[in-house]
Amino acid sequence: MLFRNRFLLLLALAALLAFVSLSLQFFHLIPVSVAKNGVNGKSRKRIMPDPVTEPPVMDPVYEALLYCNIPSVAERSMEGHAPHHFKLVSVHVFIRHGDRYPLYVIPKTKRPEIDCTLVANRKPYHPKLEAFVSHMAKGSGASLESPLHSLPLYPSHPLCEMGELTQTGVVQHLQNGQLLRDIYLKKHKLLPGDWSTDQLYLETTGKSRTLQSGLALLYGFLPDFDWKKIYFRHQPSALFCSGNCYCPVRNQYLEKEQRRQYLLRLKNSQLEKTYGEMARIVDIPTKQLRAANPIDSMLCHFCHNVSFPCTKNGCIDMEHFKVIKMHQIEDERERQEKKLYLGYALLGAHPILNQTVGRMQRAAEGRREELFALYSAHDVTLSPVLSALGLTEARFPRFAARLIFELWQDREKPSEHAVRILYNGVDVTFHTSFCQDHHKRSPKPMCPLENLVRFVKRDMFVALGGTTNYYDACHREGV
Repeated sequence: MLFRNRFLLLLALAALLAFVSLSLQFFHLIPVSVAKNGVNGKSRKRIMPDPVTEPPVMDPVYEALLYCNIPSVAERSMEGHAPHHFKLVSVHVFIRHGDRYPLYVIPKTKRPEIDCTLVANRKPYHPKLEAFVSHMAKGSGASLESPLHSLPLYPSHPLCEMGELTQTGVVQHLQNGQLLRDIYLKKHKLLPGDWSTDQLYLETTGKSRTLQSGLALLYGFLPDFDWKKIYFRHQPSALFCSGNCYCPVRNQYLEKEQRRQYLLRLKNSQLEKTYGEMARIVDIPTKQLRAANPIDSMLCHFCHNVSFPCTKNGCIDMEHFKVIKMHQIEDERERQEKKLYLGYALLGAHPILNQTVGRMQRAAEGRREELFALYSAHDVTLSPVLSALGLTEARFPRFAARLIFELWQDREKPSEHAVRILYNGVDVTFHTSFCQDHHKRSPKPMCPLENLVRFVKRDMFVALGGTTNYYDACHREGV
């Protein structure tokens, strides 16, 4: 009898707990299981939403926090995920540099006091930070293509210089490198233990923040690497267009896009009022304040939790910041809708995508060079690539953003190769214009390499009006 009563009591308690749990989920007091940072088939939200914490309407503060990308716990990612019968062949990584000091200052205000020395016991922290500094100090004889050899290998100023990488930026890319190491080296053995120089392809623009970001990621990926095996190439153009940068039609598209931006700003009375208030505070003409690009400096204050500047006339505050940031979000939305930027993006991204496809094709043929390629770049590098790929829902590249192309071989059919595209850890392959309908026509779980090749070699030009090659697309009349 005692046993029966205990059993009934436990049964009643279990039923009560089940009822409470369902009630909490129904009233949204606890989150139900949702794929974090994912994009599923039913959702058309922008890439990298957080279904649990993302606000129901566009929130400029939330978007700014995502842009800052403040290092915290290790993130979950989808890099390296594939059916068991696929073998990883090569990886191509495009990064935006990490958190940096502003490129502009708000006139007549004090510069934000950010320390750009690297201190191991200061937040944000990374266990490899001290070892990174020590290793960079040994790199004075590193093989860097001119003029990179004149740049410092890590940030070191007590008061940051304009555009300088911060400790936050270094930690962001140490984390990126360690994440990619755990996936591509430890799990998939992409590089052999005795890897050689020709198995890495490293390229950066001539800015200290991109070189240092590339080195931070590389150190997280290959800790204590042999400096004699490292060769960074210099890329003069932020578009990574090498010898194919002259493109008059691309510049025409850019001029039209800039005109669209100007007209959108004129229509935003709240934005103009905000600029006027801020100009009064710092006692300069509104036109001069706008030209100083105040959002760049304000984002630094925001990301580093430093108060916005004040003068005897008052303080720039969070409301000013929200208005300008919200306009940026609206501008990004209209940019995707008006399609003017797409022409610029297709022509701007073609050279670097063409290089990447060429490396993938050589790897698919069995060549063992350039198995891991790293391009350390800028937001103005990644943004056109994202648009050219058709990723219209992708957020603007945050600090330390990463865009990755993976090449896989089907072990069951070794002649067949497939690609995956990942943006900040999210698999966006089937959101690209060249593979968004693939799953409707084929049972294959990954996107065939030939889809990407056909897109870069042909379809990009078809979208530009029927031309058949990059030169003709860049020089055609009547755009």
